[in-house]
Amino acid sequence: MLTTSDPVDLTNCDREPIHIPGSIQPHGCLLACDGSVGMVRRHSTNAGAMLGVTGEINDRRLDDLIGEKPAHDIRNAIAKWGSQQRAGLLIDFKVAHTKTSFNVAVHRHQGVNIVEFEPVDPIEATPPLELSRLLIGRIGQCNDLDVLFDNASRLLRGALGYDRVMVYQFAHDGSGRVISEAKRGDLESFHGQHFPASDIPQQARILYVQNTVRIVSDSSGARVAIVPEHDMSGEPLDLSFAHLRSVSPIHCEYLRNMGVGASMSISIILDGALWGLIACHHYAPRVLSMEKRVAAEMFGEFFSMQLASLIQKRKLAASERARRYLDQLLHNVSHHGNVEDLLKNNIRDFRELMPCDGVGIFFNDTWTGFGKVPPPDAIPALMALVNSAAEGRVWATSALSDRLPEAEDYSALVAGVLAVPLSQLPRDYLMFFRSEVAQTVNWAGDPNKTYETGPLGDRLTPRKSFEIWKETVELQSEPWLQSERDTAEATRAALVEVVLRHNELLADERHKADLRQKMLNEELNHRVKNILALIKSLVSHPVEEGRSIEDYVASLKGRIQALSLAHDQVIRGAGGGALKSLVDAELSPYREAVKEIEVAGPDVMLDARAFSVLALVLHELATNAAKYGALSVGLGRLSLTWQRLDSGDCEIRWLENDGPLVTPPSKPGFGSTLIGRSIPYDLGGESDVDYAPAGTRVRLLIPARFVTWPAPLATRTRQAKRSDDRPVASMRGLDVLMVEDQLLIAMDVETMLAGEGAARVETAASAKEALAILGSFKPDVAILDVNLGTGTSMPVAHMLSELGVPFVFATGYGETSLIPAALDAVPVIRKPYDLTSLVTALGVAMARSRRVD
Repeated sequence: MLTTSDPVDLTNCDREPIHIPGSIQPHGCLLACDGSVGMVRRHSTNAGAMLGVTGEINDRRLDDLIGEKPAHDIRNAIAKWGSQQRAGLLIDFKVAHTKTSFNVAVHRHQGVNIVEFEPVDPIEATPPLELSRLLIGRIGQCNDLDVLFDNASRLLRGALGYDRVMVYQFAHDGSGRVISEAKRGDLESFHGQHFPASDIPQQARILYVQNTVRIVSDSSGARVAIVPEHDMSGEPLDLSFAHLRSVSPIHCEYLRNMGVGASMSISIILDGALWGLIACHHYAPRVLSMEKRVAAEMFGEFFSMQLASLIQKRKLAASERARRYLDQLLHNVSHHGNVEDLLKNNIRDFRELMPCDGVGIFFNDTWTGFGKVPPPDAIPALMALVNSAAEGRVWATSALSDRLPEAEDYSALVAGVLAVPLSQLPRDYLMFFRSEVAQTVNWAGDPNKTYETGPLGDRLTPRKSFEIWKETVELQSEPWLQSERDTAEATRAALVEVVLRHNELLADERHKADLRQKMLNEELNHRVKNILALIKSLVSHPVEEGRSIEDYVASLKGRIQALSLAHDQVIRGAGGGALKSLVDAELSPYREAVKEIEVAGPDVMLDARAFSVLALVLHELATNAAKYGALSVGLGRLSLTWQRLDSGDCEIRWLENDGPLVTPPSKPGFGSTLIGRSIPYDLGGESDVDYAPAGTRVRLLIPARFVTWPAPLATRTRQAKRSDDRPVASMRGLDVLMVEDQLLIAMDVETMLAGEGAARVETAASAKEALAILGSFKPDVAILDVNLGTGTSMPVAHMLSELGVPFVFATGYGETSLIPAALDAVPVIRKPYDLTSLVTALGVAMARSRRVD
């Protein structure tokens, strides 16, 4: 362990105990007090002269040294700030034995209370809040990273008066680069200059995180000793959080070799780690007042938050650009006869996916490159390496010559590579290349500029540091970040789909026709069974007590007609339909029968799923209004409006007025359940129903993923002029989990199981929702719809297997290819559900589970 008395040189500077230097800088003085802040145990040797105190200082009461009231104020400040790493501050502070005013910093560390005094400079006295607000207000308006960096250096130089201010960013290996600079006109530029990681030892980086503002008032290295250097137990005074902590002699020599007389640094902290520094240099000794340091500290914290926000914004923008490009590529492949030509023709555009110097495609044993890529004769060896290393996954290296020694021959072009497989077999790849990082930058300063060399060696100069950095990064490229690897994985998934489509296009025509027919039959079978299941669920609910069979038949007919309307619109609308067309179709029978029907809202398209669900909901609302509400009397008025929310969701409002007095239903029937639950269950939206006496008020929210908003058009208002079924509830007290993405089908199953005596039926529309339910509910048996539209129920099946819960699969498809081989023994039932088949299958599953147990 290096101690404060050991000599420091370039062989041990990374172990220099800079947090316990045994001294402070001379622009202030220090008192170290006991735990009660009553007695002074250590002091800097200049404390007597600066505080106007004569005689011995150690082991004297603080009240005697600076006065009772100042000592009382310091104790209060330590009581307030002592538990925090950040020091408490007392500005323009008076002590007993001198007329000098001080700025005082107090903090507690390792049981010692440290008090630091700095004389107030009247010229430098600036209200820190005013200065902080000015600086923060300016950078708070920055919406671009480069603008943020440039503004930060310019603003701080103007506010703090240093000759040079630089924003300094650390790389993954600890090396650094100047990314922004504001300087005095006669100074050479360091902008773009790189430094090796060794220029800032690890222990210094730790202190930069703990103490975010660091000042060097004079690089000559003048020090004021702390006495005694060690306490009675032999421990030095830890000054990790002290403002006045003296500076490493190596760092002072580094500054002197650059001609720098004073400096200050502000730490840039992201996610608790040191992202970089704002470094301020002055070419003469300079003491920055505590007020300005406080303002700089506040600025640094806000700068770090603004930086984190803009970095996230840039990541999101890059991800969005990549997604749009891949979407367009997937769209283009459906219109392109040859995917190989498509990829080659778009090769330069792949550079938009991530920063790179070159890109290449190896497809069907043919190489195509653009930008800085390996020479053609190097491709076979490169592809052999990639095939052995990638194993069908995204693979990258930033030091290609370490894996492929012959790559050193073309390191001037390529030093790093990221390979994206285009198929499961090791054959075809999309490749991104990066050049050697040391060859992409040059020294930014005056080539004729000379620097001093001190006793610790000429490496302590900017130019020598730059040369050392170039040596450490030789034959290496910029690293491939995790976000870039994520983009590459998304690219792999998209391009594998492109290639699979391409392989399908190249297959035998007869085979293609057979395959398409099979897929068509399966899709038709799936859709027909789902439609039959929906109709069956509508029919299966019993007639309510007191309701005529004629009324029930009319209500059922209306619901089936609504489904028919939705199906027609979906087919004609290529998978969806217009909300306006649906509203007009549902309300057209009532236009002449009532005083007013107002329909208003912008053009909006609903996808097939939302269109079908909303058709049933609007039909129920209309028929209810025609029976009991505003559409049942000539003076009734109905307002149906919709709007686009900022989130892109579609909000629909149904308001009835001037109809009969409304009373809430005594118990929910099938219709009211349909209105209240279908949109939240099937679409994840919202449905709020208020049976107000003056008229029913309904608010529906369709999530943005189910709607498409065309270009804004003027809304139109038109003057124009309403059956409940009920799910009932023997599987003799069993708890059941039902995973089904169609609400009506789920309700149908709930009714069947309740009628057989099931104690509890929990329903989930997605695998994610089902897994959440299983966190607090263990069913006796479960029913899993295999295909959930946006995914499958396989994650739930695996979880149930781990929990030992028996289950059955349900599917509307004619085959079970989605079910893995490990679950082949699980019973499968077909949609639409039949009570006998369902109960039988559940009985088989439970019987098998008992035999296994």
